[in-house]
Amino acid sequence: MPTISDDAVCIRRWDFSETSQTVGLFTRGHGVIRGLAKGAKREKGSFSGGFDVLTCGHLVAIVKPGRDLATLTAWDLQDTMRHLRANLAANRTAMYMADLVHHMVTDHDPHERLYDAFIEALGALRDPPRIDAALLFFQWRLLEEAGYEPVLDRDAQTGRPLPEGEHATLAFSPASGGVVIDSGAGDRWRVRAETIRLLRAVAADGELESGGPADSESIERANRLLASYLRELIGDEPATFRWRFDDLANTKKGVGSRFS
Repeated sequence: MPTISDDAVCIRRWDFSETSQTVGLFTRGHGVIRGLAKGAKREKGSFSGGFDVLTCGHLVAIVKPGRDLATLTAWDLQDTMRHLRANLAANRTAMYMADLVHHMVTDHDPHERLYDAFIEALGALRDPPRIDAALLFFQWRLLEEAGYEPVLDRDAQTGRPLPEGEHATLAFSPASGGVVIDSGAGDRWRVRAETIRLLRAVAADGELESGGPADSESIERANRLLASYLRELIGDEPATFRWRFDDLANTKKGVGSRFS
């Protein structure tokens, strides 16, 4: 029975009994681990007072082949991420990020770059003006690491060049996995050319300039586009989706106008 020791963020937590918890942890080197922490809520023990969602620490666990739950043996709490409980927008954004990890990352499949991006994004939420940009970069990194990076440099359906220019009309097709020509077909959402330029900058790890194509409205449009794409990939609406994108919740058809 291999014992693992790794840095982790708590993304899920359930009470198992009066003293024990079951948790979902996103670890840096071992992906998502789901485990049972017996006695986690006891004042004296090996779990730093128990687990809370969106806290960071160092985990020790025994992973048993063929079992859904690992046996958690120690949890050294290192960062309570207190700022996420002091700002509602930061809290809702962070919970949405954790929900995406839960749905998009396979158990025991490590994604060190995504873990680092998650930690960086959670830290950026300390600064309210950076919340939307932090979410945009995280959503993009998640799509990259999950193997669903949208095609932005050509028509994702035909492979042909895309129209360029300020007044070019483009669309996004979830089924094709990227940008397509705006033909008006029902399988695509109309998007602004500036939204695609912004996503190209994010894909290149470029800095988002203040004003112009990277203003707050453009960042929000890009976030909504990626969130809607992720919802299509998941096949359902994550519970926290409406916390962050209330007006998009429960809307599947006709959402394209919201990105234009």
